[in-house]
Amino acid sequence: MKKILSLTFALMTMFLFTACGGDSSQTQTSATNSTENKVDVPTKNLIVFFSRTGENYEVGVIEKGNTHIVADFIAEDIQADMFELKPATPYPKDYRECTDVAKHEKEVDARPAFIGKIEDFDTYDTIYLGYPNWWSDMPMIIYTFLETYDFNGKTIIPFCTSSSEAFIGKEEIEKYAKGSTVLEGLGIRGKYCQENPDNVKSEVKDWLKRLGKI
Repeated sequence: MKKILSLTFALMTMFLFTACGGDSSQTQTSATNSTENKVDVPTKNLIVFFSRTGENYEVGVIEKGNTHIVADFIAEDIQADMFELKPATPYPKDYRECTDVAKHEKEVDARPAFIGKIEDFDTYDTIYLGYPNWWSDMPMIIYTFLETYDFNGKTIIPFCTSSSEAFIGKEEIEKYAKGSTVLEGLGIRGKYCQENPDNVKSEVKDWLKRLGKI
């Protein structure tokens, strides 16, 4: 009888110990998951740009667009994906013809289509948006882009090229990209991208430093 009682007591003790051990393990796992959820996720950057090749003001025919060059310099300094806004209907290679088309699009408030789409756009936190200055405005294809995606909660960092170093577009972006935060933009003289790219590269780097991005 005493042996039976001793054996029963031993089994009960073992069961209680094992049960307590299981609860302890579950609590530890939950705590670990809680800590993992607090790990900061790096900002995900996307560079979106529209740039034109062909006959260009002051520098003749170019193989790579001025804004494209600036976009590549940004990509050298930050980790980012890139998407080029390529118009479904290409603009004329002739400079004068292209300016006429751009002027007409601005007058009728056109929304020219672009090829392709940005996959998983919602996953990007910061959008670097580049474009040339056409008739003191952004090209209409930029408005198409701004009206295509939801920018609520995103940060937009614009940059543009033109016949001067003037920057344009901040107010327009704020108007069309509802809910976004638009930071200090960068204006680059277009011909410098072709004639003195090293200086442009330095300007881009200084700008990114001012913004605290590098």
